[in-house]
Amino acid sequence: MKKKISIALCVILTAVSLAGCGSQKNSDDATGTNVEDSTKDNNIQNDDTENEIKKNDTGEVLATEVKIWHDGDEAIMQTIADYVNKQLADEQITVAFEKKAGLTDQMQLYGNDEVNGPDMYLYAHDSLGAFVEMGILAPIKDLVNKNVLSDLLPMTIEAGQYKGEQYLLPVYYETLLFLYNTDLWEGEIPTTTDELYEYMTAHTDTETGTYAVVNQHSTAYNVAPYINGYGGYILNEDAQPGLNMEETKEAIAYNKKFAQLQADGDYNTVTALFNEGKAAAIIGGPWLISGIQDAGINYGIKSLAEFTLPNGNALAPYSGVQGIGVMKYSAEKKADAISKVLEAIVSPEVGIMLANEFNCAPSNSKAYDDANVAENEMIMAMKETAKTAQPMPNIPEMSVMWGPAEQLLAAVNKSDEDVDIAAEVYQEQALTAIADMQ
Repeated sequence: MKKKISIALCVILTAVSLAGCGSQKNSDDATGTNVEDSTKDNNIQNDDTENEIKKNDTGEVLATEVKIWHDGDEAIMQTIADYVNKQLADEQITVAFEKKAGLTDQMQLYGNDEVNGPDMYLYAHDSLGAFVEMGILAPIKDLVNKNVLSDLLPMTIEAGQYKGEQYLLPVYYETLLFLYNTDLWEGEIPTTTDELYEYMTAHTDTETGTYAVVNQHSTAYNVAPYINGYGGYILNEDAQPGLNMEETKEAIAYNKKFAQLQADGDYNTVTALFNEGKAAAIIGGPWLISGIQDAGINYGIKSLAEFTLPNGNALAPYSGVQGIGVMKYSAEKKADAISKVLEAIVSPEVGIMLANEFNCAPSNSKAYDDANVAENEMIMAMKETAKTAQPMPNIPEMSVMWGPAEQLLAAVNKSDEDVDIAAEVYQEQALTAIADMQ
């Protein structure tokens, strides 16, 4: 089964991953997390001899290089490397990031290859289940101090867990946001989705092609805030699809009335409408910011967690988390160096640099104490959203769920099919797709 799952994932791994952060320049900290299963006490649990700085016969410190594969923004990786290498220079530990196209395939080929493979990798968390099932990753519970984990936002910690084990140490993350044109939006931004719908009804003219709010209304990732907020799910942690759940259907039906006021709903259409000033607001992520800035739009940002659904819950979008994982052979042979690198990478200092230089929302809660970070509207909106956001499922079966989920949304929103009937059809398709992975 593991072999089939890993092969399937290399072909159809989720397309939603973090390549970089937004380009925008410019409380209540969620610092608590249940990490009893991930750590044992405040001290790293490696053998004392492993934690000593390795020296040769003459007493000179031996150099250790830690190779990290990634598929992200090379400027971000260089910033991380520069900090880590400076911090660990006295201990002769250096990191070297290597960008790998088709990282999933490369990990399958070299994940157990001590000579040609990496020591660690930094990648989107939704691939975690596939990599664990390949048998190439080590849990990090004995590599990271409990105090380090306690500084990280709980949502980001959760993203790095698989089957009860902590495999990823989160570095930064992103969520969907409510982005609005301050020159077009009239009055205050609503605080409930019902009020938002009322505003859309009063300020949308589909005949002239002007819209109050646009969203990819038939894309599962963009409808997830409603589904999760209603208590439904696309796929749960036990790999059970939830397309025909009453809560999921209720959310889809509720989303439909918004969809009727949101143009076609594909990415290019809604992005163009907002950037051309034909829509006053758009639901999207940090990846939209550079285009908005290039279009010369004056914009504001609001967290989706600040919108309340009719059931009293807040919108709860998916989050995507960039985390760092460790190869089994490196955890065994370079434990001390790996531990030091992990702790340096998730330090508040790295988080502050990533936030201020690249607009990445850091996983370390202490980074938000920095004055410049605290003034960054986009990052602080994502921090607020992290309170309700749910990490995208990181189990392998999620890779085959996007198709049935989006076919269901298209059937309801674009073909006006009955949600109850359509949900049963695509629930069966999802079950079949998952069964075919076994």
